[in-house]
This record gives sequence, C-alpha cells and structure tokens, in this order.
Amino acid sequence: MKCKNSITVPSLKNSFTNDSDIVVDVLDEGFEVGWSGVGEDECDGCIKSGGRCGYNTSENAIFCLSPEKSVAPIDGVTPSTAIAGKQLSRQGKIKIIIGAVFVALSVCITIFCFKYKSTKNNQDIEKFLKTHEPFPVRRYKFSHIKKMTNNFKVELGQGGYGAVYKGKLLDDRPVAVKILKSSKRNGEDFMNEVSSITKTSHVNVVTLLGFCFEGRKKALIYELMSNGSLDKLIYNKGPGTVPSLSWEILYQISKGIARGLEYLHRGCSTQILHFDIKPHNILLDENFCPKISDFGMARLCPKKESIISMSGARGTMGYVAPELWNRNFGRVSHKSDVYSYGMMLLEMVGGRKNLHADASHTSEIYFPYWVYSRLDLGGYLRPGEVIASEEDEIAKRMTVVGLWCIQTFPNDRPTMSRVIEMLECNMNSLEIPPKPVLSSPTRSVPKSPAS
Repeated sequence: MKCKNSITVPSLKNSFTNDSDIVVDVLDEGFEVGWSGVGEDECDGCIKSGGRCGYNTSENAIFCLSPEKSVAPIDGVTPSTAIAGKQLSRQGKIKIIIGAVFVALSVCITIFCFKYKSTKNNQDIEKFLKTHEPFPVRRYKFSHIKKMTNNFKVELGQGGYGAVYKGKLLDDRPVAVKILKSSKRNGEDFMNEVSSITKTSHVNVVTLLGFCFEGRKKALIYELMSNGSLDKLIYNKGPGTVPSLSWEILYQISKGIARGLEYLHRGCSTQILHFDIKPHNILLDENFCPKISDFGMARLCPKKESIISMSGARGTMGYVAPELWNRNFGRVSHKSDVYSYGMMLLEMVGGRKNLHADASHTSEIYFPYWVYSRLDLGGYLRPGEVIASEEDEIAKRMTVVGLWCIQTFPNDRPTMSRVIEMLECNMNSLEIPPKPVLSSPTRSVPKSPAS
C-alpha cells in the first residue's frame, strides 16, 4: 500500500518558456511526474500491526490508527485531528483518481493544442511551398544542413531570428546557414524570406542558395559574405576592432544599398517592401559590395498598388517610419523603406547608432536634430575626426540625402530612384531639407561633448 497524498506536474510555461516547438518536443519524449507524501515503508509497520494509515488535516501529516482506536504517530507526529484509515482510503483513492484524471486531461489537452498549432503551421508552410514550386533553389534535408555546417561548428552570429553558421556546399562553395528558431509569426518569416528572395536577382541583394523545411526545423542557405554585416564596421570603437571604412567606401556602399532598394521597389515583377532596412541587415562581400538581406518582414505588393494595408508595425525601433506605428502620418508604402534607409545613412555618417536605450546623459537630443545642427553650422559630423575636403563633401552629401529620406510625411520623401540621383549629382544642386520633426518613437542619443 502506498500512502501518497499529492501529485506534482512541471509547469510547461515556466519550465520550457513559450517556445511551442520545445514544449512539443518535451511532450513527445515524455516527462517525469513526481508524487509527494509518505512512502510505503512508513505505512508498512502500521498495516502489519492491523492498523490503518490516518491523516492529520491540521498538520498535513500521516499517522497510524490502531484497531483499539489508539493513535500512534508516524515520524514523531501526533495528530490533533484524525480521520479513520478506512475513511482515508476512500477519500484518498477518490482524490488520487480525480487528480490523475485531471493531470491526464491537462497533459492531453496541452499536447493536443501545441501539436495542433504546430501541425497546422507546418501544413500551411508545406502548402505554400507546393503552391510556389518549382523553386529556383534546392530544398535540403536537415541531415544535409548538419553535414554542410560540420554539425554547426562555426557560428557566425546570433539574432532575433536564430543563429547563422558557416558551411560548405559539395562544390566547396562557402555558405552562411541561418537556422530559424520558432517565432510567434507561425512561419510567416520563413515563407516571406523564401518567396521574396527567390524572386530577386540583383548584385545588391543577397542570393538564396537553398532552404530546409523539415517539421519544426527551418533553415536558409545564403552565399557567404566575407566582410560580415555593415553594423560591425560602422559602430566599432576601441582597440582591436575592425578599422573604420573610408568615406569613399561608405559612399559606394550607400549607393549600392540604394540601387538594391530601387530594384526591390521597381525592378522585380512583384514589388517587394523590405520593412527592416538597417546596418545589421546589410552584408558586405570581399570587395565591400553591399547586399540587402533578411526578408523575414518583407511584403510582396503588386506594382499597381503603391499603398498596402497592415495590421501592425514592422521593423526595428530607430528605423521604423512614423506611418508604420501611427497611420495619422500617412499610408504605408515603399516610402517606409526610404525612411529606414535615410536613418541608416545618417548612422553611417555619424558612425554611431541613432538609438541608445541605455543613454544616461542628462543632455540628450533626437539624433537627426544633432546631425542637422552639425550640418547647419558647417561642423564635422564626426567630432574629433579631421577629414579632407573631398571626404567632407561626401559626408555632407550623404547627410543631406539622409535628412530628405527621414521626412515625417511619406509624400515629402524621395523615391529610391531620386535618392540615387541625389547621391550622384553635384553637391551645389542639392537643396537643404527642412529641419527634422520629432515624430518617431522616442530615440535617446547622448549629445556629443564637442557639439
């Protein structure tokens, strides 16, 4: 006889976070159910003497009730309130049966809900892949992914989407393999990436070489960009970091990104709106040729429809156009990408992020204000750095274009075609844009001591 009085089931939410894939894996493999209470050996002596195990309701303790009605404590606990062993047996069995049924139902419902959601998402993705076949890229098994990355030996980076590993194809071509982790978007990011990039072919857009979709495992295989992402080269400070890029290289990078965006907006059979343009998503090859990457938030839009409807904001704080978080500023369109590009351009010029969440300075200003004031006063945009006149002209040209791109209202921003013209025209023909208006979500940037 086992006199056990409670059951403990691990909390799925707390133990395994909100990652449905992990929960489903745990449920598939099984988990331990622990009982807390008195052991069989503790009741054994009582039963052999002809007694029954009793329960002290006030002290939550088990005791031995002898045939003569005398009470014998177990483990030194003398009960103040007793329930006969026969009575406890019925109640205990009922409690255990109800508890077991409740636990079984809870686990079954949890398994059903998570498996149904996971299966439904997988079915939607599989249906999408079949609808869009044949793809111009190869579909790999996950075993192939493990082999090409040497079991994920070299990690290139981490992000909100998952991790990127260095790999090699059978023809020895180096590749970057992005392993997508589960997201609340039900595989939409994976479908966006595949459907968007497979429709592109441009020197300034990253090339997708293959993908993997196998149950809950999703991976994307890209050409490897040896110089990594742009953010690592424009924000680095201190000893041991990568040398800063020259102004000429920054200028060429800015034009390359602009051409890539113009292609996405006008050159594809279907217009592609990226919605997450930022230095982290710009990759550089061995010649510092920029390539736009990460299309997880992208939207396909027929060319005839310049305005699209969206249920919520997309993008990264600090680069999100005002109309994406407040429709009173205008309609969402390709001009939203223009805003993100402009903010990135100003970061390239200033050599720092426009968003500092951990800024502790009491004197702080909106980053574009700081850039505009430096331009207006004719000062250098990187205090403490002396540059030649030709480089200063490049910096000012990029600044003017960037300020035009971040105008509050979409209609006041140029198209990417016009941006390319502005970057390549004579500086004297560029009109200084209106002073930026603080219209986007709060950005906090330390004011430079030299300003």
